[in-house]
Formats: sequence, C-alpha cells, structure tokens
Amino acid sequence: MVVIENYTGFERVKHVGAMTLAAVLLGGNIVLSKVAADDGMTMRVMVAYRWIFATAFLGPIAIVVEWNKRPKLTWTVVMQAFLSGLLGGSLFSILFYTSVIMTSATFATAIYNLIPAMTFVIAVLLRFENLSFDKVSGKAKVMGTMICVGGAMLLTLYKGVEVHMWPIKINLLHHANEATAHKKLVGESGAFALGIVLAVTSCICYSLWIVLLAKVSKNYPCHYSSTALMSVMGSIQSVLFALCFDREVSQWRLGWDRRLFVVLYLGILGSGIVVILMTWCSQKRGPLFVSVFNPLILVFVALASSLVLDETLYLGSILGGFLIIMGLYVVLWGKGKDMKASRAIILSKGALQKNDLEAPNLDQGPSSTIK
Repeated sequence: MVVIENYTGFERVKHVGAMTLAAVLLGGNIVLSKVAADDGMTMRVMVAYRWIFATAFLGPIAIVVEWNKRPKLTWTVVMQAFLSGLLGGSLFSILFYTSVIMTSATFATAIYNLIPAMTFVIAVLLRFENLSFDKVSGKAKVMGTMICVGGAMLLTLYKGVEVHMWPIKINLLHHANEATAHKKLVGESGAFALGIVLAVTSCICYSLWIVLLAKVSKNYPCHYSSTALMSVMGSIQSVLFALCFDREVSQWRLGWDRRLFVVLYLGILGSGIVVILMTWCSQKRGPLFVSVFNPLILVFVALASSLVLDETLYLGSILGGFLIIMGLYVVLWGKGKDMKASRAIILSKGALQKNDLEAPNLDQGPSSTIK
C-alpha cells in the first residue's frame, strides 16, 4: 500500500533518479542480450543463468529483510509462484530475448511498451477491472489502448527512411549468432515475422503476470520473499527447458569473457537491483509512478543499439514508438484518475467512520453534565 506523504525536492529527485537508473539497467538487459547471442550463447542458456544469479542475489536479501514477517507457505502460494516464474520469468524472458535477436533491440523494446495497454485489456476480459466507458478515465484507457495498437501496426508495417544519429559507430557484433541461424531456416522476412509474434506473445505473458500479482500480493504480502520464490521457480523452469535443447557442456561453460559479464549483469543488476529500486519507488510513489518511466527504456535502447549494435534506425520505428509512448501515457492518465477517485472514496469512508465513532461521545457529553 502506498503511503501518501509530502516529499521534499531532494526526495523527489531521489525517486526520479532511482527509476531512471532502473530504466537504464533494464535497457542494458536488452542490449547485452544481443551481445551474448553474438558470442554464441543461446537465449535459453542465458535466461537460465539470469534467473540462477537473480535467485542467488535476491534470496539472502529476502531472508534478512523479511526474517520474521513471512506468513506460512501454502500450496496455493507455491502454485502462484510457479505461474509467476513462468509468465513473468522463464517464458517471458525466453520469448522476449529471442524476439530481440530476430527483429531488433529497438523494435522489441517498442513492443514492450504495449504491456500496460495489454494488461488493461486482459484485466477487463477477466473482470478484474471495469471498463467504465461512461467515465472520462474509462474512455482515456480505451483510447490509449487503440493508440498503442495503432503505433504497433505502424512500427510493424511501415519502415520509412533511415535515420542516422551518430557520426561514429562502435560495432560489438560479429553477426555469427542465433539470429543468423533463424534467418537461414525461415528467411529474412520469416524470421522478422516470427520475432514479432514472439514479442507480442511475451507481452501477453507479462500482462497476465501483472494481473496475477494482485493475487500473489494478497496471499503472500512479502515482496522480496515472493520475488525470490518466483526467481527460484523461474530458474528451475528455464534450466529444465534449456537442458532439453542445449546439453553440450560448451554451451553452459562460463569463462572470464563477455558471457560471464552478461549473465552477471542480467542476474544481479538487471534483475536484483532493478527489483529493489522499483519496489522502493512503488512503495513511496505508487505503481503508476514506476510505469511512467517505461518509455525511457525505449529511448536508451534506441540510442545504444544504433551506437554499439550496428542497428539501423528507421523513421517508422521512431513514429511507431512515439505513438506507443503517447498511448501509454493516455492509459496511465486514465488509470491515475481511477486511483484518485478510489483514494477519495476511501478517505471519505474513513471520515464517516470517524464521525460515527465520535457521535456516541458527543451524545454522552450533555447527559453527563445534566446529572
């Protein structure tokens, strides 16, 4: 639950700085995943190592911070953790990072910004949220979702002219990676189309996970412990899945090279530190504040991928990404209106209950004086 406080200017700067750092770290996940794939590492193995290191990092933190706060672990919580590890962990990561190498880092990140709109649609379909089309907030969320879909279609169907941003480029790729194998198998256009399907499917998985989080938080209200439990499930699932395809020791061997750096970054910085920063900001300023910084990931990835990954930025990507970001903020504005209305109702109910409690005391006051 978010505590409503009046923050000083310095505290607000800390919150913005924390979320900006989290966005940069998440953008680094996407850029470095392509570097690992270029080094010959499959996305399945990379995802498995990511969740292994994330578990090793978050587990001790959860034990120390929530030592005497954790409720009893039930089979319902374990099953929800399993689904969380699948939808928000192993399956999402494998689908999303594979889409990154089959399309481009910028394209996949732009699709990633569809998650809030997809979450709204899924929540309405599952009746976790009312459409409320008669309200301004409901109309804003529907309109924002339509703008996001339009941006995604523009991003997919329109390429446009090349946009050159840097006078000098640093290419970290050698183009002998998993994406090359996919393109040889289904062709250039086929690989891109498959990458689009994987990116959209990964966003659907992540949106389902966000909807599931409401149930998880209610049954097991210890964020660090539930996240660590999700990481354990995600690591088990991703390791078992990777072993079905990558059984050679050479695929799993880590040396003092780029592979080790990437998986350590993904597990510790890109997962562990990001979870801590986002949790802290969510507790201080609310989940809506955290969501507002999602477009920064796209900006960082677009700049970094065009500089170090030899990716060509097209006008269609810029226009489509802009529409998706605009639609995202329209959805978040509508969600913010709903949150303010709900908060006002809660405060009014609290005031009424307070008045009801004070009313008997007021009645007893005059009668005691008459006696």
